[in-house]
Amino acid sequence: MSELKIKKDGALDLLSLGALVHRLDPGIIPFRKAHECQIHVSGGEFNVAANLSDCFGMNTAIATAMVDYPIGDMINERVRAMGVKPFYKKFKHNGVNGPNMATVYSDRGQGVRPPVVFYNRSNEAGALLKPGDFNWDAIFADGVRWFHSGGIFASLSETTGELIVEGMKAAKKTGAIVSFDLNFRAKLWNIWGGEKKAVETIARIVENVDVLVGNEEDLQKGLGIPGQDVESKSKLDPSAFFAMIDKVVKKHPNVKAVATTLREVHSTNHHTWGAVAWIDGKTYVSPTCELAVLDRVGGGDGYAAGFFYGLLTGETPEEAVKLGWAHGAMLTTTPGDTTMVTAEQVKAFAKGGSARIQR
Repeated sequence: MSELKIKKDGALDLLSLGALVHRLDPGIIPFRKAHECQIHVSGGEFNVAANLSDCFGMNTAIATAMVDYPIGDMINERVRAMGVKPFYKKFKHNGVNGPNMATVYSDRGQGVRPPVVFYNRSNEAGALLKPGDFNWDAIFADGVRWFHSGGIFASLSETTGELIVEGMKAAKKTGAIVSFDLNFRAKLWNIWGGEKKAVETIARIVENVDVLVGNEEDLQKGLGIPGQDVESKSKLDPSAFFAMIDKVVKKHPNVKAVATTLREVHSTNHHTWGAVAWIDGKTYVSPTCELAVLDRVGGGDGYAAGFFYGLLTGETPEEAVKLGWAHGAMLTTTPGDTTMVTAEQVKAFAKGGSARIQR
């Protein structure tokens, strides 16, 4: 089995391909009683690029759709504020019904009331993206070390999965590491093909992938691999996840690393949090910690970003898992889907830091 070989340099440390969205968040008020919302800019694939840039100081970019109207302008401003370089396929808005930048609605829940997420992705520009929309030769010309996409983008339409495959093949040609976050969202796949279509589409994508991100359920549903009856003491016991890896690698021998978070949800605001990775045949497990969760959305992308950062900067696999675990944990302490913490805070926590006041 070949090992992960990460290029030492390139103009971009990471390039993501995915759709940008804006999330309307009324906080702990359920949407049906909400009077006002915060607006967070997000996207499963964008979040990783934003976190790597803003927290860890890396050079990142996003290839995505952008609509020429005020919501597009607002999203573009946030992309720039996070230091992410945009490669946009631009769409004109007709002033009535689109194309649109997708909206995600979420309320945060509290205690025994869980968070709720639903979408309006009607006539979404991101879903219109197709092979041929980006000049990959030009984008990769100055060197890209890592290319990332995900299952949310793959689920948007018949053409987005094809575009992911095209981007990944271009990335492989230049020697970039290719990662894919399975991020399985049944609601999105159900609109146009359900689990069967998901498994077909994702199988063709994963042929090109070095690093897979996804929990046990993602691996089962996204890759069509049946789970096995591993006696799992809790959601934090990685044995069921590790038992899946053999099946994943047998089906996709090109995969060199698989990583995920482990989360035991005691209540909306109290989780026990851990993370694991399998890299080049060896397994690594993070410490666990108790999280007082403010906003859980984006925690998994927070883990992926810290984990990729560790690998991109030549840290040991153990250290990469710890950095991802620490960053994902900290991300749940702030509102929004992208990072608000510093690399120093993440590194201190990864080393076993405490929440004592810093004076």
